[in-house]
Amino acid sequence: MPASRLLLSPPALAGGELDSLRATLESGWVAPAGPAPAAFEAALAEVTGFPSVLATTSGTAALHLGYRVLGVAPGDEVWAPTLTFVATVAPAVQMGAVPRFLDATGPGGTLDPGLLAEELARAARRGRLPRAVVPVDLYGQCCDLDGIVAACEPWGVPVLSDSAAAMGSRGRGGQHAGRGARLAAFSFNGNKIVTTGGGGALAGDDPALIARARALAGQAREPAAHYQHETTGYAYGLSSVLAAVGLAQLPSLAERVARRRAIFAAYAEGLGDLPGLSFLAEPNWGRSNRWLSVVLIEPAAFGADREAVRRALDAAGVETRPAWKPLHLQPAFRDAPLVGGEVAAVLFERGLCLPSGSAMTAADQARVIEVVRSCARR
Repeated sequence: MPASRLLLSPPALAGGELDSLRATLESGWVAPAGPAPAAFEAALAEVTGFPSVLATTSGTAALHLGYRVLGVAPGDEVWAPTLTFVATVAPAVQMGAVPRFLDATGPGGTLDPGLLAEELARAARRGRLPRAVVPVDLYGQCCDLDGIVAACEPWGVPVLSDSAAAMGSRGRGGQHAGRGARLAAFSFNGNKIVTTGGGGALAGDDPALIARARALAGQAREPAAHYQHETTGYAYGLSSVLAAVGLAQLPSLAERVARRRAIFAAYAEGLGDLPGLSFLAEPNWGRSNRWLSVVLIEPAAFGADREAVRRALDAAGVETRPAWKPLHLQPAFRDAPLVGGEVAAVLFERGLCLPSGSAMTAADQARVIEVVRSCARR
């Protein structure tokens, strides 16, 4: 009998989800109101260190609210690394903003503070500073957020951290991913290290910003007996049902991070001797949750390119995914301003995300390693 297909990052249940769901349903609360969303927000505040947290329907919704409360308007520039998922900038583009993409020259393919500082100085000279800078914690690896914030502060440019994949990751000083940014967005999509099936959160130190986001997430309804609206908002509040799932998952976060890091370590041990194969680096000041383990394949030395390895794994029933295709190479952003791009293009050409699910077994991983090794030059 052929082995079942091994998925990239399937949901891993903690075991208490049914009890949490049952209690929530029996309470009568299913809407984005009641004790479960508030308890989930409080738990997220404790885990991340952010004093103010809003649970949302998705990480994209959290980013959208972040852009909105930071005042992004049509014609504004929003800066982001080009090596990221489209959701990083899509809400801003839909609001009429113009993205400017910067190359992935920082640690682990993230945004480099030095490059950012140089570009901000140039932007100031031409009188066109961005409305916001949106660094990304790539595959769970924290960007150098301290350096990025320091580059932005002299110009008064706020930082909205896209920490969608970085729940449980740590940056400089042991701070949770996103800490230090004006706002940070997280995702609890089905493939994330903690999942609610679909959901996200916007977090920050300024309670007024999160309160404004909360009002917008509730259709911007004013406090009145009737429906009163001074502006328009969105239906972005996380339901009690999904919050209940998140509440059951969060207590196992540390174990999930440890498991994903162990999976990465096993890949490094099983594949690290192969010529032409390397991994996205982790800086010594950070601790990635290793949401996904990413290998980089240099074809001439390895004996096969990334796509040949991906096809071999697919034929063996193993799901993988190329590293993010840089946004400046996406047709949707063909006219967007760009700084560099060569490093990100190489990471896309050579990068392959390997299965990294928290419930992955040693036998599962041995299967992946065997196929990758079979592709290498003997």
